[in-house]
Amino acid sequence: MPPMRNWRVEYASQMTTPTAQDRAFFGHPRGLSTLFFTEMWERFSYYGMRALLLLYMTAPLSAGGLGFDAAQGGAVYGLYTSMVYLATMPGGWIADRLIGPRRAVLYGGIIIAAGHFSMAVPSLATFYLGLFLIVIGTGLLKGNVSVIVGKLYGAADIRRDAGFSIFYMGINLGAFLAPLVCGYLGQQVSWHLGFAAAGFGMLIGVIQYVMGGTNLGDAGIAPAPAPTPEIAAQWKRQVQSWVGGGAALVVVAALAAYFGLLQVSATQVSDAAGVFLLLVVVGFFGWLMFSGGWTPDEKKRLYVITVLFFAASLFWSVFEQAGSTLNLFADRSTRNEAFGMAYPSSWFQSMNSLFIFAFAPVLAWLWVRLASTGKEPISPTKFAFGLIFVGAGFLILVIPARPAEQGALVSPMWLTATYFLHTIGELVLSPVGLSAMTTLAPARIGGLMMGVWFLATSVGNFIGGRVSGFYESFALPTLFGSVAAFAIVAGFILLAFVPSMRKLTKA
Repeated sequence: MPPMRNWRVEYASQMTTPTAQDRAFFGHPRGLSTLFFTEMWERFSYYGMRALLLLYMTAPLSAGGLGFDAAQGGAVYGLYTSMVYLATMPGGWIADRLIGPRRAVLYGGIIIAAGHFSMAVPSLATFYLGLFLIVIGTGLLKGNVSVIVGKLYGAADIRRDAGFSIFYMGINLGAFLAPLVCGYLGQQVSWHLGFAAAGFGMLIGVIQYVMGGTNLGDAGIAPAPAPTPEIAAQWKRQVQSWVGGGAALVVVAALAAYFGLLQVSATQVSDAAGVFLLLVVVGFFGWLMFSGGWTPDEKKRLYVITVLFFAASLFWSVFEQAGSTLNLFADRSTRNEAFGMAYPSSWFQSMNSLFIFAFAPVLAWLWVRLASTGKEPISPTKFAFGLIFVGAGFLILVIPARPAEQGALVSPMWLTATYFLHTIGELVLSPVGLSAMTTLAPARIGGLMMGVWFLATSVGNFIGGRVSGFYESFALPTLFGSVAAFAIVAGFILLAFVPSMRKLTKA
């Protein structure tokens, strides 16, 4: 019997590292095209399903929905969107310690597709199973595909930032197309056909990722190098034990729920997740602020990071209501027609990406222009403006909320204005967010700041989902006005502290 072939070693031995001479994709390594379309289809699947999620949960049983009220639907929505981003932290850990980013992306894409196809089956059990699978799959794929992008470029390659900009356009292209396709199929034909379309999108992404694998060279094939073989073996055992234990716990909980031994509601699960998130945030920042070993300069910068984290969490809690509160307003209170033609309410979800395509170059030019004159705002100032813009988007809706409360369908231009202001806020805050986190962080925890940024997004999504649960219990002008006031006041408070933070960072 011939010896077994180690196909991983053979495959890796055929790979080559992309070089500066590889300019096959708009002047960038051809592997960028593979990752561009992988991320595009992953975002297509995510935003396609997200555009339908709360509408499907709150649709009556007679219309094929789940018949949830806004409070229960908002709890599930907030829990799901929060866990999607939180899962990127263990997903990155598994890739670093066990399987490498390349296989993490592949396995993640397959699991995501399985999750969407599970949601295409009309039952409550397969609905929850689908959400769980998408969370696990996104945790493996989302952060690791960005890691591979970085590995396409050498340390001194000046194309790196531009490469990530192209990659970012892939994200927005998928997010733009998804509601148009999945939203139409879900709302006009069948909810489950819309979910299936999201699954087929991810499946296309997986297929092209496998077919384009040779373009990636050896980027991301191996886990992070360990100092010694013994430590590598220890890392492997740790990951296997944690993953195995977690899987066993999930199976036991699922079986207990199935046989009626565990009676918990979606709201109770969401409440527990909220407590867990709170403990994670308090524990992490408690360790960050009170552990020893920081220099006085590092300590000052950590104060600024803490402020920016909470500002980012608040921003995302307002911005990410696009798929919840604003989605319900579009469906129930907006006249969804233009030039005499009706369209699905989920199509509003494409506006953010459309405005990004239009105004991202304008903001990029503006920052360069201001920088050349020494007047570019520092990061905390941009965060404050982001909060003010996202709050202003909700403030505008207070006006049409009054007739909407009386059952009138308002003009789609109100939501269009809201999405425009929210996009400006995103463009002001989001591109500088991760850069600020990693720039301010002490060098020895620079990598950890990627996780902190995703943690802020997770916290924001959770809060935003729970806020949407008040849609049916609060008067709309009160709900929109409260959200707007909270964000705008926070933005002005942050502006007041900008001079102090400038001194702390010596900007």
